[in-house]
Amino acid sequence: MNMRKDALEVLKDTSRTFFIPISRLPQGLQQAVASAYLCMRAIDEIEDDPHLDNAVKAKILRQISLILQSGVDGFGDKDFEPAFSGYADQLPEVSLRIGEWATFAPANIAPRVWESTAAMADRMAHWADQNWMIQTETDLDRYTFSVAGSVGLLLSDLWSWHDGTQTDRMDAIGFGRGLQSVNILRNHSEDLTRRVDFYPDGWTNDNMQAYSRRQLQLANAYITSLPPGSPAFDFCQIILTLAHATLDAMQHGSEKLSRSQVIELVQQATNAS
Repeated sequence: MNMRKDALEVLKDTSRTFFIPISRLPQGLQQAVASAYLCMRAIDEIEDDPHLDNAVKAKILRQISLILQSGVDGFGDKDFEPAFSGYADQLPEVSLRIGEWATFAPANIAPRVWESTAAMADRMAHWADQNWMIQTETDLDRYTFSVAGSVGLLLSDLWSWHDGTQTDRMDAIGFGRGLQSVNILRNHSEDLTRRVDFYPDGWTNDNMQAYSRRQLQLANAYITSLPPGSPAFDFCQIILTLAHATLDAMQHGSEKLSRSQVIELVQQATNAS
């Protein structure tokens, strides 16, 4: 099996937004970022599964976290079978293959991916136990840090590992929060069908739009700290361009960008980098 090709195929099937910038990264960094994305997508699919009870989600996520914390030389899918016992037929491929994704990163950075994914799985389990009860903006800040702000920190560590690039870590948190808040806004109606509401009490789409734009201002600052033309700059420029465009589209009544719009925006972002 060509693991790189297989991982990129699964990545392409799960996210057209992240597939493009990850596929452009240089060898080594590409594997590290793809490993991180796929591991986190694996646990995200469990958190979002509409057919699993919250208690079951929390149990699976905590077991995954403990398994990741036990890693020394890497993992295989069989290592995670106890976590999925009784529910494997309900979960998607990207979740069931988390053992492969965890060992896809280069060995000298893989433990950082495991640590971040384990911490996020624990945080997701907490929110599942709480039925994602978000009443205030502070609650929203906590949730967006739990599932995305920490991703911004991990990416900063991956840039530093690859070529020594240093970034402002508060801006890195804003980068993750900004992307997550755009997803919350985009998926609001779908989330409500499974009785989950990430909006603080009394908030409307306008409030979430304003929150997203505040976070994306930090994301803008984050990009300016990256060396122009670097792999990190190229990656973040593409992702942030798509986030801003998605927010603008939703403000004008569209649910998402078309494929042709995505391609055009990626071309613009890469020409700018």
